[in-house]
Amino acid sequence: MATKLYVGNLSHNTTEGQVLELFKQAGNVVSCQLIMDKITSKSKGFAFVEMGSDAEAAKAMADFNGKEVDGRPLKVNEAKPRVDRPPR
Repeated sequence: MATKLYVGNLSHNTTEGQVLELFKQAGNVVSCQLIMDKITSKSKGFAFVEMGSDAEAAKAMADFNGKEVDGRPLKVNEAKPRVDRPPR
């Protein structure tokens, strides 16, 4: 199991700090990145959180998948590897 998690279905009002504080409840957070739109600088509604260990990542998935934050149920699962795309 990987320690990097995908966190989806975030409200566009949820901040990176809120995501970080939430996931700290499950253990050591190595990194937290809220994905922002390049043009509008608004949240795209998902983030990537890297936990300190596999056990902490599993705990975070169990604790937060389906948990309601800002009125929306989170989707938390293992992040898939990034696929390189050709330039447009």
